Amino acid sequence: MRWKNGLILAATVAALIGGAAMFKLLAPEGYGLQEVEVLDPGPTGVRVEEAGLFGNYYPADGDGPHPGILLLGGSEGGLGRGVKHMALALQREGFSVFQLAYFGAPSTSESLERIPLELFDRGLQWLGAQPGVDAERLALVGGSKGAEAVLLVATRHPELRAVVAGMPTSVAWNGINWQRGGQSESSSWTSDGQEIATMPFSTWNQAEGVISVYRSVQDPDQSAAAERAAIPIERARAATMLVCGEAETMWPACPMSREVQTRATQRGGPQVHVLSYADAGHLVFGPPITRDNPFYERLDMFGGTVEGNAAARADSWPRVIAFLREATAPLPDQPAAEPQ
Repeated sequence: MRWKNGLILAATVAALIGGAAMFKLLAPEGYGLQEVEVLDPGPTGVRVEEAGLFGNYYPADGDGPHPGILLLGGSEGGLGRGVKHMALALQREGFSVFQLAYFGAPSTSESLERIPLELFDRGLQWLGAQPGVDAERLALVGGSKGAEAVLLVATRHPELRAVVAGMPTSVAWNGINWQRGGQSESSSWTSDGQEIATMPFSTWNQAEGVISVYRSVQDPDQSAAAERAAIPIERARAATMLVCGEAETMWPACPMSREVQTRATQRGGPQVHVLSYADAGHLVFGPPITRDNPFYERLDMFGGTVEGNAAARADSWPRVIAFLREATAPLPDQPAAEPQ
């Protein structure tokens, strides 16, 4: 089968996050076996290899104290350029950002399978201990499978101030193993060594494509399974913003975003804001991309139009920054923490 814009190379797999059980049917020979990116942090960042963590850290300028953000990529693995672009943009806005690799990098799993949520706990602890970072003003940001992770991690950390999830899910899904064409029989995540319950896939529909395998989450006959696999957002306390495109062709991120919002409202969870864009898809999230960027013409790769995705990013990114600033501001009844 041929994708809309031809065969997808590993360099653009950053947005290809779901449908792992079906990817073997779609993938060309050798797909997903190319070397993933593990980019150097560049002049404004430092490489982190300690405490069982591997990533790039981008401290904000000045003594601080600054809010900190744990930033997670998706099924591209490693430390890719799309998420690095986001980390640098957040750093310029005054946030200290830890881009944490959780698979496909040295000292991490080779596949997105059975990733311990405790890894992200350690990442938050490390970030909060850095000089110039206010440990009481931490946030999580992630896209797609990274969005799945940050929503789960938020349920473990009521002290977090904010969560931003792009193209999110309302349930946990199976992992991704590119060595097996994307297929995995394991959960993406574990807690205390036990696999997180996952949502079963729907039957593949060739006319609809990858998104068809995720339709199970919208099937009333699968409601019991959806409840078992649901992300318990009601356990979180962080203000939450979700960004999605209604024309998505990877998984139904907007319906799942609204499900997260409804669950939080009905079960006493945090306030959840949803930014949805009618003409955008799975590349809806992140800093704006200008027309002279070589990637600009590929913004429609996973749904929506080029112009629709570009406009969504231009509109949503300032809202994301404003949301993060407000949510991580020093509390009125607390003095700002002293620089470490």
